[in-house]
Amino acid sequence: MQDTLLIELLTEELPPKSLNTLGQVFASGIFEELKKRGFVADGGFTAYATPRRLAVSVEGVQDRQPDQNLTRKGPAVAAGFDAEGKPTPALAGFAKSCGTDVAALEKHSDGKAEFFAFRSTRAGEQLEQHLAGIVEGVLKKLPIPKMMRWGDSDVQFVRPVHGLVMLHGDRIVPGEVLGLSSGNKTLGHRFLSKGEILVSRADQYEQALQEQGSVIAGFDRRMDAIKAGLEQAAGEAVLAEHEALLPEVAALVEYPAVYAGNFNPEFLKVPQECLILSMQQHQKYFPLLDKGGKLLPRFLLVSNLKTADPSHIIHGNERVLRARLSDAKFFFEQDQKTRLDARVEKLGNVVYHNRLGTQLERVNRIRKLAGEIARRLSASAELAERAGYLCKADLLTDMVGEFPELQGIMGQYYALHDGERDEVAHAIEAHYHPRFAGDALPQDNIGAAVALADKLDTLVGIYGIGLVPTGDKDPFGLRRHALGVLRILAESSLPLDLVQLLQQAKSLFPAEMLADSVAVDVHGFMLERLKNYLRDKDFAPDEIEAVVGQAPTRIDLVVPRLEAVRAFRKMPEAAALAAANKRIQNILKKTAAPVGQVDIALLQEDAEKALFAAVNELAPGVVSWVGNGGYTEALTALAGVRAEVDTFFDKVMVMAEEPLLRNNRLALLKSLGELMNQVADISKLAA
Repeated sequence: MQDTLLIELLTEELPPKSLNTLGQVFASGIFEELKKRGFVADGGFTAYATPRRLAVSVEGVQDRQPDQNLTRKGPAVAAGFDAEGKPTPALAGFAKSCGTDVAALEKHSDGKAEFFAFRSTRAGEQLEQHLAGIVEGVLKKLPIPKMMRWGDSDVQFVRPVHGLVMLHGDRIVPGEVLGLSSGNKTLGHRFLSKGEILVSRADQYEQALQEQGSVIAGFDRRMDAIKAGLEQAAGEAVLAEHEALLPEVAALVEYPAVYAGNFNPEFLKVPQECLILSMQQHQKYFPLLDKGGKLLPRFLLVSNLKTADPSHIIHGNERVLRARLSDAKFFFEQDQKTRLDARVEKLGNVVYHNRLGTQLERVNRIRKLAGEIARRLSASAELAERAGYLCKADLLTDMVGEFPELQGIMGQYYALHDGERDEVAHAIEAHYHPRFAGDALPQDNIGAAVALADKLDTLVGIYGIGLVPTGDKDPFGLRRHALGVLRILAESSLPLDLVQLLQQAKSLFPAEMLADSVAVDVHGFMLERLKNYLRDKDFAPDEIEAVVGQAPTRIDLVVPRLEAVRAFRKMPEAAALAAANKRIQNILKKTAAPVGQVDIALLQEDAEKALFAAVNELAPGVVSWVGNGGYTEALTALAGVRAEVDTFFDKVMVMAEEPLLRNNRLALLKSLGELMNQVADISKLAA
């Protein structure tokens, strides 16, 4: 019999931040195990997860496995009988172990040799013989960092478990999981449900929970209900960024209801970032903004209790929020009593890393490097150094101590309050950017200088003491810092040499502290990150290898070169020139002979003379175009040499027996290869 299978584990409140993951892993694990054992073919499954339950329904589950045809492999046919034609002990023993006689065995071949085999049919087993074991096995594999026990039993799970439903169609599948026997009854909402809920059929589970138990079992359905409620309650206002908060709130409620509350506009004197973070992080509220992005003295909350008169819920939450915002206001006012520059020296008491010194030592390195970068960008070194000096001072403020996410943001507010220049204040906030993929970049060269200095100091320092990221472990965020540097250089088109920046950053550390090769090593590490960055921009792997394989140091020129390569490969001459370039490089790799300049007097064949003339004619223009960023023009010009290249390889024996001729032709190929690879190594382009 084929029908829907329902499994539900009723628990106490599960960890909200991992609830959706637990639900998905639980459901997919059950489905895969059922499929592996033949109880389901290609049917679908639905995962359910609420604060008090993990559940899954699987369609098209059989109550019995199909019969299984088995073939057991035995001894080789050649070793099956002795010289007298009697079964050998090996063959006789094999037949006995199979519970049959030698005559019942069959001969099979695997393509290499013949062997004896025994065929049998194993009857499929009932669902109840497997289901409890499947559920127990999947529960043990859930990503749960810490288990707990309850009562006087030895049973363990992330939270105490109080109920088990295992229902196939309308039939209870008998079994025991975590000390609980299966049934067909569950509980609904803690307060809105009227009591025990009988699930009469597995495919009616979701409907029964909602209608009788006031529970929306599907995680995504609950999120959609919250979204719709928030949008309706917001009216003309705009919800502050809340994508990260939604799943956490959906994991806290089983039947969401959205209500609106207010707070005293007096709190709006505090920077709105502080208020928004306090509301979202501590209270799981949804702040409201006006259309200009300014915080309103209103917020939305998602309750687990739907009631006709929610006034007591709203007022209670308003009281709690008032206390939270009062704390934020107090921190802000206290912090403003001490200037940022008065805090800097105290960073000497804060360890940055036990092998790299204090935060004060780090600040002094950032300050010097920021000033040097600003000079290279023709920006104010004085302002960049001032911003670099102050950029970590807000780490010692009460507000950042309470909300570490506000570092940099609070530094900007406090710098403006202290009377620092706008450029300095903005650079303090901008130097953490980009914080994540797609985040905004510093908007001016002073901010970019401090941001680069901060990230380069981290990269060189941490990498230089051997703390290199491995696998998915990157505790110091070096991959993120590397991508930040690359994005600033590339997307802001900053004409800076990356290796020079890395060497400058290294020079600011005490001698012998870092590995000598750290600048080269970090450059290589960053080029690997650059490849990932460029793949996300839809450049082809061979295009990326053609440019990044040349180990560029001017990151601002990489994308323009790639765009030129992409345009070049569409030309009819591209494939032939790429193949010729590859041939040239292979020839040069195989010869140990010295290769110098081309001697015109040694050019004998018309084809090599024509190629030499073409190279000489093209070289000045190509070099000029490349020097001025005309990469597409340079590659387009190179396409014009295809005929001479083809004729050269058809008519000229490069590896001539006479050494002078051979070396001269190699020199010609070398000059051609260097010219062709001015923009990129086009030999890397696939046909």
